[in-house]
Amino acid sequence: MIRAVKNLRRLFQIARTLARHDALFPLENIGVAREVAALTKMFSRKNVEGRPGQRLARALSELGPSFIKLGQALSTRPDLMGEEVAHDLSELQDQLPPFGFADVRRIMESEFEETIENLFSEFSEEPVAAASIAQVHFATTTDGREVAVKVLRPGVEDHIARDLDLLYWIAEIVEATQPSLRRLKPVESVQAFEDSVTMEMDLRFEAAAAAEMAENFAGDDTFNVPEIDWQRTSQRIMTSERIKGIPTDERDAVIAAGIDPTEVVAKSADAFFNMVFRDGFFHADMHPGNLFVREDGNLVAVDFGIMGRVDVQTRRYLGEMLLGFLTGNYRRVAEIHFEAGYVPSEKSVDAFTQAARSIAEPIFGRPMKDISIARLLGQLFAVTETFEMEAQPQLLLLQKSMLVAEGVGRRMAPDINMWELAQPLVEDWMRANLGPEARIKDAVNGMVSTAEKLPKIIDEGEKVFAMIQSGGVRLHPDTLAALAGQRVARKTRMNVLMILPWALVVILLALLVGN
Repeated sequence: MIRAVKNLRRLFQIARTLARHDALFPLENIGVAREVAALTKMFSRKNVEGRPGQRLARALSELGPSFIKLGQALSTRPDLMGEEVAHDLSELQDQLPPFGFADVRRIMESEFEETIENLFSEFSEEPVAAASIAQVHFATTTDGREVAVKVLRPGVEDHIARDLDLLYWIAEIVEATQPSLRRLKPVESVQAFEDSVTMEMDLRFEAAAAAEMAENFAGDDTFNVPEIDWQRTSQRIMTSERIKGIPTDERDAVIAAGIDPTEVVAKSADAFFNMVFRDGFFHADMHPGNLFVREDGNLVAVDFGIMGRVDVQTRRYLGEMLLGFLTGNYRRVAEIHFEAGYVPSEKSVDAFTQAARSIAEPIFGRPMKDISIARLLGQLFAVTETFEMEAQPQLLLLQKSMLVAEGVGRRMAPDINMWELAQPLVEDWMRANLGPEARIKDAVNGMVSTAEKLPKIIDEGEKVFAMIQSGGVRLHPDTLAALAGQRVARKTRMNVLMILPWALVVILLALLVGN
């Protein structure tokens, strides 16, 4: 009861802010929030400037750190918010007024039990950037290296914990009262959001992500990652090499520096493709403020707080899906969705094939420079309700990241399509991972894996045979219930004597499949 009262009060505060910006629409279809929105709507401002997503972005900015991060998370959910609103939220500026240098000093000395003067010979009191989670200062270490120091915002953990409780409460209500929305996994979505912001609030995780990406691109000078100073990094402080470069939305400055914009886009496309398909670990927030062009024309990225991972099997599904779209094989696109389990098996493959064609044909009928693979995926996710597709967070985050990457490419070289530049990489990856050689390799690996498990299978079989000889094999009652086709209480215990010779064979086969 106390939790409900506390969250209702906070919900009314949020609703008032949304009403001032005429952005109540997210609350109007959410259980108890519908009543809150209805009450507040009587006082809502009308004719506020901007599209719904733009108005919502301004309201979320006013609500503070948690909701700025929530807006960024919602920008990856066109299936939930609609494509236009998700796109507008992707441009949400993660900026807040800076906190004072006294807090920076206090946090620094608490984390390292050292004064700033002992750690740095110079430290700028004015931050160069202030976001919802942290702000950044330039400094020089006592051994003369120029660095950027990221400091976590004071009290941010408490703010986010309070708002996370509210989001869980709303998600639980949605799952209980809105059966049609359960496929969107509201509680799991909040859990994913919590995991993301929790990692952002421990700067050691961001430092580790940067170090991992630096390893992935070791030996590739076209894409660079700042070196981490681990001796000056902790949970609330991250120190990294200070980088210098031109933001990737300043095309004129790039040209003035004697750098070919097309080369910049090509390197960006190669880097993004390698992150996703080669490594399965990608920078999920590579907007112009986080991606720079160095004086040698190569790229350098910063801010590794939001990262995405794609496992090998998902990469293969995604590769086949994209190949199907690019070759016009919409039937294969549909089959991949069913094979991956993204669409329930009882749905029609033919109907999904038709939906895929309806989405792709208008896009691929345009000039190559205007084709957006990210928008294609966004529109594909928009049909999820019709086919009861469950949310796929890894693909939604990837789609948002592709959209940001495409935006960078279009600003830098408007007449060039970054995916066309990356085509040789795409073809090589397809050949290596989806061609006949790859299928033979998978089959061989599967046989080797099975062979490696044989000693364990034989050992388990001998144990089972010994159990049979000594009097029987004890099966879980639920297993017996399934075999008999009857409902059996979980607490029921039974002993079953396996006296038929073929029982050992059945058990060995089960062990083989299970392993």
